[in-house]
Amino acid sequence: MNDVTPRRVTSADVARLAGVSRATVSYVLNNTPHQTISASTRARVLDAAAGLGYAPSAAARTLRTGRSDVVLCLLPDWPIGHEVGALLAHLSAGLDQAGLTFLAHPGTRRPAGHLWRSINPAAVLAFRRFSAEETESMRAAGVAPVVAPLSRPGTPEGPQQRIGDLQAAHLAAAGHSRIGYAYPDDDRVRGFAEPRLEGVRARCAERGLAPPQVQTVPLEAEAAAGAVREWCAAGVTAVCAYNDEVAMAVLAGARRSTDEPSSLAVIGVDDIPAARLAEPALTTVTTDRATVAAHLVAAVLAAVHGEPDPVLDLADAIRVVVRASA
Repeated sequence: MNDVTPRRVTSADVARLAGVSRATVSYVLNNTPHQTISASTRARVLDAAAGLGYAPSAAARTLRTGRSDVVLCLLPDWPIGHEVGALLAHLSAGLDQAGLTFLAHPGTRRPAGHLWRSINPAAVLAFRRFSAEETESMRAAGVAPVVAPLSRPGTPEGPQQRIGDLQAAHLAAAGHSRIGYAYPDDDRVRGFAEPRLEGVRARCAERGLAPPQVQTVPLEAEAAAGAVREWCAAGVTAVCAYNDEVAMAVLAGARRSTDEPSSLAVIGVDDIPAARLAEPALTTVTTDRATVAAHLVAAVLAAVHGEPDPVLDLADAIRVVVRASA
């Protein structure tokens, strides 16, 4: 049995099938401006390329245009759950529509410079601030640095603070004056947990309420029950949880530790599919992932073309989904 590697389809193959020159194929597939190519010729080229499964070489395109079409996304060492996965899916689709290739790289110990230099992307999207040296190096290489606004510790009005603020505001409006905060048992998400907690603290202070009583809650019912008992002993009647998974751990702990588990109000974050199946169904704060992804795509395109950063309207992107738990 012969083990023959299939030959890569080239632009010459597309040109031969479409009955045009390779230059015409290049003009059509790269949307080259100021070319007088008829609609019928353009259609023949596109049909031939699709029929052959032709994909232009990224390396050749970089040499030809001086710019890669890759957007390298440097993911921190995060658990890739429903929220992050959905955001990445929207982001990939949005960049694809813009003619860019999305490449996500999960947390690594390698310096970021090693990654982007080996790929030579059009842009690097990160969820932390770049150092001045990193920014200068990327720009000198023609790579656009982009920082996502999802987790920027130290910014008083960031998205994560807004999430915590909405959680506490919802509970306070329902008449709860003693609020707990269920902190995650996972150091990888500290960059999200801390600003969310700050948002809860700020809203409690604004309402004249006591600071939230913080308990670390593992994703384990018996351990969560211990946290619930401490909250109840301290007079806490409602809990803001770091996310929906932690919130469901609190609900499970309440069922184990109190005679009336429904007396403890709980609000989560993310609106994962299981939130509506919890008992009681979980009230939560959701972020419109499509809106955030569209903002990130716009931010990447602006950075690549040297235009000002777009502004993300948090009022449209983040809201409370009210169910039975709070």
